[in-house]
Amino acid sequence: TDFIDLHRLTPVDERDPQTYAIIGAAMEVHRQLGNGFLETVYQEALAWEFEERAVPFAREQPLAIRYKDRELLTQFRADFICFNEIIVETKALQQLSGTEQSQLLNYLKASGLSRGLLINFGQRSLQYKRLAW
Repeated sequence: TDFIDLHRLTPVDERDPQTYAIIGAAMEVHRQLGNGFLETVYQEALAWEFEERAVPFAREQPLAIRYKDRELLTQFRADFICFNEIIVETKALQQLSGTEQSQLLNYLKASGLSRGLLINFGQRSLQYKRLAW
């Protein structure tokens, strides 16, 4: 499916208050900064916005990768884990490819978490994609 313009939220969004809170924080960051900054700028601003909105999060949290019921030595670092159950990956790209979505799906699969958000600050309108494993 295509990315969803953040400004066109649907009633479905209201049924997931945690995801809705994360998207609202990202919308405020994009409203304030616009596009054109490096990803790390958006991550720092988003962390600040999460704190302001009391959205629980861990930043750059290492997550184990499981393979056949074993934990591998290699780990990945999600940009954010919110509410202890939602992986949030941020991007600042003019054009997204399927690679970013595949990366997030792999993170969900490997971590055992079931929900993820891919947020792109790199275009004039903020984009997000909600994924579930």
